[in-house]
Amino acid sequence: MPAVSKGDGMRGLAVFISDIRNCKSKEAEIKRINKELANIRSKFKGDKALDGYSKKKYVCKLLFIFLLGHDIDFGHMEAVNLLSSNKYTEKQIGYLFISVLVNSNSELIRLINNAIKNDLASRNPTFMCLALHCIANVGSREMGEAFAADIPRILVAGCLEGVRTRPHPVVVCQRHSISISCGYDLIRSRDSIGPVPAALMADMGATNGGGQSQCCSQEGVQCLQVDSMDSVKQSAALCLLRLYKASPDLAPMGEWTARVVHLLNDQHMGVVTAAVSLITCLCKKNPDDFKTCISLAVSRLSRIVSSASTDLQDYTYYFVPAPWLSVKLLRLLQCYPPPEDAAVKGRLVECLETVLNKAQEPPKSKKVQHSNAKNAILFETISLIIHYDSEPNLLVRACNQLGQFLQHRETNLRYLALESMCTLASSEFSHEAVKTHIDTVINALKTERDVSVRQRAADLLYAMCDRSNAKQIVSEMLRYLETADYAIREEIVLKVAILAEKYAVDYSWYVDTILNLIRIAGDYVSEEVWYRVLQIVTNRDDVQGYAAKTVFEALQAPACHENMVKVGGYILGEFGNLIAGDPRSSPPVQFSLLHSKFHLCSVATRALLLSTYIKFINLFPETKATIQGVLRAGSQLRNADVELQQRAVEYLTLSSVASTDVLATVLEEMPPFPERESSILAKLKRKKGPGAASALDDSRRDTSSSDINGGVEPTPSTVSTPSPSADLLGLRAAPPPAAPPAPVGGNLLVDVFSDGPTAQPSVGPTPEEAFLSELEPPAPESPMALLADPAPAADPGPEDIGPPVPEADELLNKFVCKNSGVLFENQLLQIGVKSEFRQNLGLAVQTKRVAAQVDGGAQVQQVLNIECLRDFLTPPLLSVRFRYGGTTQSLTLKLPVTINKFFQPTEMAAQDFFQRWKQLSLPLQEAQKIFKANHPMDAEVTKAKLLGFGSALLDNVDPNPENFVGAGIIQTKALQVGCLLRLEPNAQAQMYRLTLRTSKEPVSRHLCELLAQQF
Repeated sequence: MPAVSKGDGMRGLAVFISDIRNCKSKEAEIKRINKELANIRSKFKGDKALDGYSKKKYVCKLLFIFLLGHDIDFGHMEAVNLLSSNKYTEKQIGYLFISVLVNSNSELIRLINNAIKNDLASRNPTFMCLALHCIANVGSREMGEAFAADIPRILVAGCLEGVRTRPHPVVVCQRHSISISCGYDLIRSRDSIGPVPAALMADMGATNGGGQSQCCSQEGVQCLQVDSMDSVKQSAALCLLRLYKASPDLAPMGEWTARVVHLLNDQHMGVVTAAVSLITCLCKKNPDDFKTCISLAVSRLSRIVSSASTDLQDYTYYFVPAPWLSVKLLRLLQCYPPPEDAAVKGRLVECLETVLNKAQEPPKSKKVQHSNAKNAILFETISLIIHYDSEPNLLVRACNQLGQFLQHRETNLRYLALESMCTLASSEFSHEAVKTHIDTVINALKTERDVSVRQRAADLLYAMCDRSNAKQIVSEMLRYLETADYAIREEIVLKVAILAEKYAVDYSWYVDTILNLIRIAGDYVSEEVWYRVLQIVTNRDDVQGYAAKTVFEALQAPACHENMVKVGGYILGEFGNLIAGDPRSSPPVQFSLLHSKFHLCSVATRALLLSTYIKFINLFPETKATIQGVLRAGSQLRNADVELQQRAVEYLTLSSVASTDVLATVLEEMPPFPERESSILAKLKRKKGPGAASALDDSRRDTSSSDINGGVEPTPSTVSTPSPSADLLGLRAAPPPAAPPAPVGGNLLVDVFSDGPTAQPSVGPTPEEAFLSELEPPAPESPMALLADPAPAADPGPEDIGPPVPEADELLNKFVCKNSGVLFENQLLQIGVKSEFRQNLGLAVQTKRVAAQVDGGAQVQQVLNIECLRDFLTPPLLSVRFRYGGTTQSLTLKLPVTINKFFQPTEMAAQDFFQRWKQLSLPLQEAQKIFKANHPMDAEVTKAKLLGFGSALLDNVDPNPENFVGAGIIQTKALQVGCLLRLEPNAQAQMYRLTLRTSKEPVSRHLCELLAQQF
């Protein structure tokens, strides 16, 4: 930046600011401002030969007046005129005025665009930076359309030929995370740009000439001298980022993509930092275009992590090398699945281990800035480890590191540790490690002063809960509920209800828990909670008597919540006969107890109690006269509420005219409720908001048994960004013990996290069970032919078949999930396929010798009988040869015969599925792929593709109804290969995670690749 001479101090501006500060009242300030505005207006209108210095001074005054809160309706043209000046200070003030005062829809935009275009073409780095800053600050669509094509060119420019300029200083204050560049009084955050007045800059102690700010004299802060071209590239990257966020369609990268990615290799760290921010934003919309950034980001991160604080001295913040760049690189890597290249992945794992190791080292400074920078990198590293969910050692180490923060004196660190551990609890590798901190988390729930930290502790307890610790966690959450903040009580109630239901081994404990829940927090117990307990009691014969006895005792309390009356009224009306033999709970006593609460309840509860009374007449005929007296009372028959009046009249008439048999038929015991998704969970999803829906759909694993109460355990994940690699189904837990026979009343708890009827365990072995238990072990590869053709064609021979056409793989993929269609078509011929497959036999095309000449438009059919001898990876080839126009034409295609065509769909119960899934636990038996959706994510289309793939879709197995689970057997002549699959769509991220497990390693990988290409 050019040096500022002594005469550029603008004494008139300093005097004006001093006068404003010395004003004793608001009226005096307005009077002084109006006087100055009149003077400036007269100068602009009267003196046509106003020099650049005077224009700059008066424009600065107008800018200061605007920042004081007064409207400015003139001076815009003078500011635009300053843009054409060759003096830096005048051009700088002009751009600053425009950035602050000019509206994006102003008529002056075209004039401003012309000035900016001239500065961008001037080859002067200082002027280019000012122009780029103005584009970013204004950010109008018209300005974006004018320069969207030029900014990428500036960004990727390697050098400025023929321009030799002295480098200008850039003050970087790492303490306040700001930078003041190009002498432009501008405070810029790491991701956005925005102007500030010179007065504010003076208050911060920053000098206009690029010197060191007062705050930059602190430890660990450097005054950086940046090369001119690097500053331009840095400004161009941030400008392009601003335009992309405002109008994504105005920043098409096209041919610039690869060169922008290679900015990650730039020698200047400021350019790399700006480029990472830009690429992170761009890759979220077009991840495939920027996939090459993974290896470059890992390489750059490795150099930073392995460097000493002295190696990157200019970008070292309190002994932490380039913390902002490190965090941005880690966030960029979270936009993609783990690297496929082994070398890149190994280098990344080494980086992550290094960060975890450095976290254990003694701090190099006692300043809070040092620990903040160090912990920022650590938490972002843990987020990446959780995102990948593929390195057990790193996950456990991350959990242990977070465990150390749970008792840290800094509240923010405790909060972040609890939040991150909620996500770690969903991983099969770290779930047990998270559970070891249960005492610390419970203590945090009791003693934390900050309500947000207590809420995160409750979330973590919910996440780490399984069968082994359910009673302890539910007990602690109930105890906490008595003193919990009112804002989170309802959420705690829902979580307690879900955990109690899900992990109830003894249903008497479940009933006690829910009734205790109503007693402690009755006002926060929603209808969904007490509806649910009624459903479960109704569907379980073994708990009905205990529930009736317990609720009868609860109703005897002097102060009884209305929700307790509702539960008691329903249960006693249905199952009060089970405790009627005890004189202490005889029918008259039950009726008297309920009716004593009648006048204290709302209309809805009174209506329920009236239904209970008519039920009592059927259950206990001795109470008929008493109850009819109540129904006949004037307060009921002439009740102002039409619902109560109608019930009283109808019930009285029914009890009077109906015979005993009719009454018993009408008032018979309620049938079991149908299996459906738990309304409690649905309410908790709504309570947490749409961003947390995926977190609550997750399932919790239990290492001792994955078959909890007839269903699968739910695993909650973090709300912020659910990891696509989280094990949502809990399929990797240990094999479950033998399930007890289902009770007569059915098992309501199976449906807590499912959508339809859940299959009950079968009594005897089914063919599918025989398949699960008696599959052959994986056999070694055989060199024999995998497909046998009983009648192969005489020619052409295999040695004569040429390579397949370039689009052969694409054509083959179209038939993976369907059996008929057009395989190939060009201007000469069309090849269609219609096939059928039964077990290991297929009927696709029949080969027979064709007539010497085929007329135009004629059809020739071929039939081919195929038998699958063993599993195979490469499809057979179809060769077509003919002469056309005197030239021999040869065409080789891949016949649409893939291994999934020999699938036999297999239905099985959830318990069988989980058991077999755990048996297929060897690393080589599983293939998993996380990929971006290439087509719109439609559930019905996905279901159709999976059925076309050949497997059976299993309902009510996955707790998340949006996920798909399938099973099938690949039938070959030599052996059968069992296959289990699971597809998890993530609509928010537009990504899928596909997991397949088979008894043969090559089959798992091949099927995974085939199916992934369909979505």
